[in-house]
Amino acid sequence: MPFHSPIPPTLRDLDALRNIGVRRVIMQALVTGGVTGGVIGLFRLAYDHINAALVHTIRQHDLYDPVVAAWIFGGLAILALLALLALRLEPLVSGSGIPQVELMVRGQMRMNWLRVLLCKFGGTLVSLSGGLSVGREGPSIMMGAAVGAGVGHLWGERSGQSLPRYLVGGSVAGLAAAFGAPLAGMFFAFEEMKTILSAPMLLFTGVCALAAWFVVQVLLGFGLVFPFAQQPFIHWTQWWIIPFVGIGMGVLGAFYNLILLRLTHWADHSPLMPRPLRVLLPFMLAGALLYLCPQVLVGIGFSTLQIESLPLPLLGLFGLLAVKMAFSWISFASGVSGGLLMPVLLMGSIGGACMASGLQSAGVISPEQTATVLTLGMTGLFAGSVRAPLTGAFLLLEMTGSFHNIPTVVLTAYIAAFTANALRSEPVYDSLRARCLDLAGAAAPSDKNGNDTDASGSATQLQK
Repeated sequence: MPFHSPIPPTLRDLDALRNIGVRRVIMQALVTGGVTGGVIGLFRLAYDHINAALVHTIRQHDLYDPVVAAWIFGGLAILALLALLALRLEPLVSGSGIPQVELMVRGQMRMNWLRVLLCKFGGTLVSLSGGLSVGREGPSIMMGAAVGAGVGHLWGERSGQSLPRYLVGGSVAGLAAAFGAPLAGMFFAFEEMKTILSAPMLLFTGVCALAAWFVVQVLLGFGLVFPFAQQPFIHWTQWWIIPFVGIGMGVLGAFYNLILLRLTHWADHSPLMPRPLRVLLPFMLAGALLYLCPQVLVGIGFSTLQIESLPLPLLGLFGLLAVKMAFSWISFASGVSGGLLMPVLLMGSIGGACMASGLQSAGVISPEQTATVLTLGMTGLFAGSVRAPLTGAFLLLEMTGSFHNIPTVVLTAYIAAFTANALRSEPVYDSLRARCLDLAGAAAPSDKNGNDTDASGSATQLQK
């Protein structure tokens, strides 16, 4: 009996890309990137206005007034209910969204693009508004992929599942729009998503990234995410700092992944954590932290720019890092809609501040070089956790505008990634992708054709 190997969707799509013509490729990419840029720009504007209103309201009231406290915890309970509703309507929006998109590109998972887009948009706004330690980058990538799937469907590509180029192009556009980082979006497509490198795919993803960047940066006017005043060079006599930061952040990234995955797997299977309680817990914890340690709450706490000049002793920075990391673990393990990368970058900046504080005390670096060490710390923790060093390096270079530090940033990223690999720590999205398949297989009854059906009602084809 002859052996028939299924052709991966990416290969079929690559062959189609080569035959549809450059003009059509560019038009499809412009629409995918432009619409994604508009959606993510709207998301960023909505969050900025909601967060500004919440911060203003909190600062105008006495938090220790019992009535105010009741309103705070009551409001957080309502947000938890909304987060739970989003998960009930569309289970695929749980967590970051990046592992799910990677499975869709491989043809192992499908989605209702409009439902995913709406639930991811609303669910992530709810999580961020509640102060949870989650980010917007993973949700932006998933929303971009949903937009791409919608563009492909409306363009007339009505095959059984979304073509990979629309998913990948939308993901690239989502990352570019979330951080104003088109180059990082390109590296993400080929380094993290393992997209086949070809001229048509380079053209498609490049136009998607530039279109999204144009909408967000030029039309909507978003600037640098981390506009440090200056980032001087690290002198060649100080280059030993690069492996010092890279190894330290690689170890921290491996530790972060270990606890994150163990806690998430425990929450997935523990009878002590039913879904309503699991979602409610981080929102109530956010309310407690508003009184005990508001510095770690999203929107209210310290930003990376503030950490550069934070007058905290080294012990205080370590304490801040520990609380932020613990809250990030609990926030993600709850399963609410929200990403990993922004908390990772903030923790990397705090870790970099710890190192910079020690180096300043020893007279190794000047205060003006603190921002440079913070950038190295963010790059290193990203690479140590995600294991995509070029994506992390160019993400930070574009977010800070410090392209003059390319050699030091790229080298730090690779050292951190090699360190985490040496500790046998699996890349975080690889582990989460396997978890998505396990949960889909456990939750979905088999249909009459032998395919598994995921919780959203879509066929989830698990390749053997």
